Amino acid sequence: MAAPTVPRDDLDLPVRLGPRPPRRVVSLVPSLTEAVAATAPGLLVGATDWCSHPADLSVTRIGGTKNPDVPRILALAPDLVLANDEENRRPDLDALRAAGIPVWVTDIRTLDDALSSLHRLLTTACGLPRPPWLDEAEAAWAPVGSGGTPALGDGPRTVVPIWRRPWMVLGRDTFAGDLLRRLGLRLVHADHPERYPAVPLPELLACRPELVVLPDEPYRFTAEDGPEAFPGTPAALVSGRHLTWYGPSLVTAPAVLRRALDHSYGPGGGAGAS
Repeated sequence: MAAPTVPRDDLDLPVRLGPRPPRRVVSLVPSLTEAVAATAPGLLVGATDWCSHPADLSVTRIGGTKNPDVPRILALAPDLVLANDEENRRPDLDALRAAGIPVWVTDIRTLDDALSSLHRLLTTACGLPRPPWLDEAEAAWAPVGSGGTPALGDGPRTVVPIWRRPWMVLGRDTFAGDLLRRLGLRLVHADHPERYPAVPLPELLACRPELVVLPDEPYRFTAEDGPEAFPGTPAALVSGRHLTWYGPSLVTAPAVLRRALDHSYGPGGGAGAS
């Protein structure tokens, strides 16, 4: 009899799961925490301090995404740990693997990546049936754009800061950038060599953006903190969860983001047109 095939995660690394589906899962990624909680909440035994959804999540907190408490995770005796190549540090994941814990790592740069990765994580890694919310997310985004093609190619030239002091923006090859492109925005730094370049404010202003998109995470931009740096440029304050999380929030993200863009730039100006 042929040996069973060992599943591989998004990094093409083998993940040696046990003989039965996982019953104790620790998530090191807020998006994945919400995805598992919305599908089979009883699986989760641990999550990071930043895992804020669902609001009533009651599990052991194991530190941050960048500094998880590895001994605390091991004490939970998980069957599986969920991680992300961008959010989590490889030395922490290597330490878990060395202790015999299976680790499934996602690598998500586009909406298509997110939808396929979530399907494999939930069905292959966690042994769950495909959840209805994942079908709803696909349906919600289907009319917006597909295959990375913008919904509207002549939308506003847009700068998307994600941090201040120093100013950092969305560059190339990012999940959030893909969502905004599908909504018709033209990201000024989409072809930058770096994914999250640090760009001084004078250079951002010299780009003459037609729109500035300011999410409330990872830096919490507000009406009083952010728009004033771009005088005369429309600024859209958007939900960071709907822009940067991949999970159940994808179901409502097109409508939530479109409303925020329309509010600041107008449905006839490109950001909100469909």
